[in-house]
Amino acid sequence: MVKRFENTNYWALILGGSSGLGLASAKKLAAEGMNICIIHRNSRAEMEKINQDFSALKQEKIQFLSLNKDVLNSEHQFEILAELKKILGSGGKIRCLLHSIAKGNLKPMTGSLNESLSCDDFAITLNAMATSLYDWTKIIFDENLFAEDARVLAFTSEGSTKPLQNYGAVSAAKAALEAISRNIAVEFAPFGLRSNCIQAGVTDTRSLQMIPGSEKIVEHTKKRNPFKRLTTPDDVANVVTMLCTDEAAWINGCVIPVDGGEHLC
Repeated sequence: MVKRFENTNYWALILGGSSGLGLASAKKLAAEGMNICIIHRNSRAEMEKINQDFSALKQEKIQFLSLNKDVLNSEHQFEILAELKKILGSGGKIRCLLHSIAKGNLKPMTGSLNESLSCDDFAITLNAMATSLYDWTKIIFDENLFAEDARVLAFTSEGSTKPLQNYGAVSAAKAALEAISRNIAVEFAPFGLRSNCIQAGVTDTRSLQMIPGSEKIVEHTKKRNPFKRLTTPDDVANVVTMLCTDEAAWINGCVIPVDGGEHLC
């Protein structure tokens, strides 16, 4: 089988790729010959399963780096950058920066002071799930680590435009993420970057399971979706990989639904 990214020395830098959509995308890109760097933040108890998944990635005979560090911490960013430069060497370039950070506050807007959303909760969620996209785009750009035709991709959701109980902070972050992605698409275009958001349909990931009432969301989605099923991580990973190909170079500044038509219903 011909691997689309074999012998290109391309890398995908995935922020938050130890599970869910980020990990599925890493597996698909690795299968197509792209080198993978995953930055994640997980506890020691979670690492046994994660290391098994990472071992499977290495079987694709690509270069692989994983760092269990906080991508939002400035000191860790410096350490990550040093490791990244070391493994890329003189010829490696980042073809894909994939933002897959799911660190959002799911408190309701109403209730007691301690139980309801605060401005700090909004700020922390916005930083993790939105402005960090720009932060890392700028870091990689300033260090001249992007390939000449690079792709900046981020995962958004229907919650960016539709309200959902306990989703206020994440909704705000997703809307901001899309706005930042569009501006990256315009302001970095002269330097070869393409920036797009992927709006995945409801997918049974750990992030979904953390939303209060997620069982009802799953049940409703299976009835609502034209294909009567949930979106899978592989559905989304296929589109991530497609957007990294040469043929997708003219797709820029979009929010692309990957949901089987779910958003229409």
